[in-house]
Amino acid sequence: MATAKPSSTATANEAAPKKKSKLMIFIGIGVVVLALVGAGVFFFLSKPSSHEGEGTQEKAHAPGKKAAGHTPPTFYKFEKPFTVKLQTTDQEAYLQTEVQLKLLGPEVQETIKQYEPELKHRMTLALMGKTAPDLMTAQGVQRLANELRDVANEVINPQSKKKLATPDAEPAAHAEPDALVQAVLFATFIVQ
Repeated sequence: MATAKPSSTATANEAAPKKKSKLMIFIGIGVVVLALVGAGVFFFLSKPSSHEGEGTQEKAHAPGKKAAGHTPPTFYKFEKPFTVKLQTTDQEAYLQTEVQLKLLGPEVQETIKQYEPELKHRMTLALMGKTAPDLMTAQGVQRLANELRDVANEVINPQSKKKLATPDAEPAAHAEPDALVQAVLFATFIVQ
């Protein structure tokens, strides 16, 4: 009996699946390797370096330090408005104003709460020392805001505040960069 020789077509059909399966294995391995490389690059680039991580932690825990990026300002509003009688020789005059403090950062709010009674007292005394004509111009109101800012910084951090040479000395136009209270803002300001 004669054995039939396999035809060349049958051999070609057997060889084709072997070549395709090897090709698919190589493509699969290539895709897996590329995915791992891509994941490694993404992980490496998204992870902060050891120096960046330390700086971020220090800035987050150090009161009075500004963050490297832009952070929204933090404000503290006294619950009740200040109402005081102004100095006058002619007619009685009163000032009622809502005071808000622009703070260096959110961590300063707790410090403000701790010193609030003394802050209110010292700010009230500063307001009572004014006359109605002092507060009738925008420049006079801004001068008062700068003075109250300096009073607040002196109360909550007396070591960093430079003492004014005379009580009538002009307050600085801007706070020191590391001052805990950066500005005093008036939500309302009524002189009667």
